Amino acid sequence: MKRALFLAIMFFCSLFDTNAQTSSIPKLIKIGHYTQLLVNNKPYLILGGELGNSSASSNDYMRPVWSKLKQMNLNTLIAPVYWELMEPVEGDFDFSLVDSLIEDARLNHMKLVLLWFGSWKNSMSCYVPAWVKTDTKRFPRVLNKKGIPLEILTPFNKNNLETDKDAFVRLMQHLKQIDSKQYTVIAVQVENEIGMLDNARSYDEAANAAFSQPIPKELIHYLQKNKLNLTPELDSIWAIAGFKTSGNWEDIFGKGLATDEIFMAWNYSKYVNEIAAAGKAIYDLPMYVNTALNRAGWEPGQYPSGGPEPHLRDIWKAGSPAIDMLAPDIYFPNFRHWTDLYTRSCAPLFIPEIRFEKDDAAKAFFAFGHYNCLSFSPFSIESTLHPEDEPIGKAYNILRQISPLISKYQPEGDVNGFLLSKDSAYQTITMGEYRLIIKHDYTLPWSSGSRDGKWPLGGCTIIEVSPNEFYIAGTGVVVTFATTTTGKRAGILSLDEGSFENGKWVPGRRMNGDQDNQGRDIRIPINQWDIQRVKLYQY
Repeated sequence: MKRALFLAIMFFCSLFDTNAQTSSIPKLIKIGHYTQLLVNNKPYLILGGELGNSSASSNDYMRPVWSKLKQMNLNTLIAPVYWELMEPVEGDFDFSLVDSLIEDARLNHMKLVLLWFGSWKNSMSCYVPAWVKTDTKRFPRVLNKKGIPLEILTPFNKNNLETDKDAFVRLMQHLKQIDSKQYTVIAVQVENEIGMLDNARSYDEAANAAFSQPIPKELIHYLQKNKLNLTPELDSIWAIAGFKTSGNWEDIFGKGLATDEIFMAWNYSKYVNEIAAAGKAIYDLPMYVNTALNRAGWEPGQYPSGGPEPHLRDIWKAGSPAIDMLAPDIYFPNFRHWTDLYTRSCAPLFIPEIRFEKDDAAKAFFAFGHYNCLSFSPFSIESTLHPEDEPIGKAYNILRQISPLISKYQPEGDVNGFLLSKDSAYQTITMGEYRLIIKHDYTLPWSSGSRDGKWPLGGCTIIEVSPNEFYIAGTGVVVTFATTTTGKRAGILSLDEGSFENGKWVPGRRMNGDQDNQGRDIRIPINQWDIQRVKLYQY
């Protein structure tokens, strides 16, 4: 009763809220090659955290979590919606957990991204309702090559699709009813880490029939239209068969696991597209699909195959136009390798999950500065015992302040980010009239950690706001400047640390003398997080 009263009051108040009336639904827009997420008509960067899988299933469990999130300076929580709890009896819907998330997010001045744990979660169908799980005749499973059923709903069955779609539509109807004035929920993930396991494709009867049929003309048309811009992985597979444009899956792509995976990717993407399109027809929020990345050296079927892996980007783009973004869940080393793959063809970077660790702070500065990054979100964010000490919280405090600058100057090419490690300790870039040399803090001979074998990551975002003026924000970096003009040298005219308050720069200390190495460089040491404003001159 209390929750229902709260939501009724919030809805009633929103009718008289001028800002709510002038706001529009969260959406993605393009500015040149850049994509921006607009929330309340303003660019919005998700400084997020994703809950552990089961956390949002209990209001009592969630009660102390919100204070942790606030201490880590999150502006957005990414949280699951469980089909099995939302529709425990067919046609009988319970939105109380969703309502609680929205209520608590509003009370804590946060936004939400909701994860639809529907047909699939980490490949498996573990979050479908009991009445779906136990009726395998009506809701059939995939079969492996030996004909053994797995706990994975087959995407080749209309009952599976329509039942999931109906539940998802009901969720979107509910969100529209209770949140279309406040816009607490700003995006939705459709399913979770889709992919086939055990084998690269399903061998159920409907799957076998589809596999022997000609490839859909829709996919052939996409391949032909985008032939010059296909991912190298797909292009090379298609080339081996001579770029054929008619025939079945093996005629077009050859026999093998790669073809099996492409076949599953197409059918997964079509299934998801129907669900997303139906939901958007009700309430048109941005929607994305995430993936568990393929481990190096593993074959399709050993990892969750057929999801929106980087090498399957084109199949998913062709099959799921209602999906706005393909998103990597990053748990492997070599962060830049994966982020580079997901930003090919000027795609925005949306990270809904990343391993929760201390180096996330440096990665966040790099991601938001170097890429058109819309979301960064460590997984199981509530698991920390000391939220006040988490490096990601320190980074988010800084990134909150500079987000408007990133959104303003990035489309103009005046923002970049850097990630530094022991193996990649020096980087250079030209910005405007200056050549910047960015080094890891431990490259300094007097740095306290330079003799230690372990180097934490350093990272920063650098923003050029005028020809001689830069903001540098991050941790563990040293920056020096040289001019691009022959015969000229660069000097530091002034260097201030400070912060942004209500969008206005408030200077703190003047960082002269030892703090800027007598005018030689700008330093933010490891385990410190700072914004510094530098004005340069040439002589």
